[in-house]
Amino acid sequence: MNKTKISITIDKDVLSHIDSIIDNVYIRNRSQAIEYLAKISLGENKTAVILAGGPIERQKISETEFRPTYLVGSRSVSERAVQKLVQSGFKKIFIIARHEVLTAFFSQLKDGSTLGATIQYVEEKESNGSFSSLKCLRGKINSRFLVVYSDIIFESINLKALWETHLKISSFCTLMLTTSEQPIEKGSVMMEGTKITDFNQKTDSRNNLVFSPIFICETDVLDLPGSSLELDLFPALASRGLLDGYITSAKETHIHSVSDADNFKD
Repeated sequence: MNKTKISITIDKDVLSHIDSIIDNVYIRNRSQAIEYLAKISLGENKTAVILAGGPIERQKISETEFRPTYLVGSRSVSERAVQKLVQSGFKKIFIIARHEVLTAFFSQLKDGSTLGATIQYVEEKESNGSFSSLKCLRGKINSRFLVVYSDIIFESINLKALWETHLKISSFCTLMLTTSEQPIEKGSVMMEGTKITDFNQKTDSRNNLVFSPIFICETDVLDLPGSSLELDLFPALASRGLLDGYITSAKETHIHSVSDADNFKD
């Protein structure tokens, strides 16, 4: 990352507040403290991506309805997602999906203005995997962004804490992590501090620390090779020391079936 040296004049009391956030671990000096605070300030109108790519059949919850737009209680999965994102400061939202799925999204969300968001719809023509779907953003996005999978309810997740951690540790990619009694069904990780040293998708692992399908990354990630996030990108980043994790006890809820929706409780 390119850095430019600058000279500034600043109020003494303000400088004292800046010094107070130096923790000698992630923020070691005034320069890093000022940069961190600037990133937080500039990120007030943050960008998020709802990832709903892949074959249409995989998005269906019934013969006529899709997982992301299915009604759970009084609101659809997509409405819940946008409302949570807006509440967390993510007001610019991209939705990636095939044409038929995008049409279903648009019928519910329109341009997002009634929910306090600006929504841009990105049509996916074809895809070889989740990372291939995400690459539809090339040329359309110019700042770090948060990604959430389209078939989850994540209202209890602290997205602000995830974002601030990503900035504080100057990460390239930060995954939301939680625990699971069945790690073989998800992507399991090994960690040292905040660094994810190993990522394995749906393997026989005794480690119950797993990937919750929410993450933040820098735009350069879109230029990397690979088709799948879990099989290609995340393992490659972990091997290069470029993958970090934020651990939470909160859980997302996957809406893969009608029974999942019926059993969900606010």
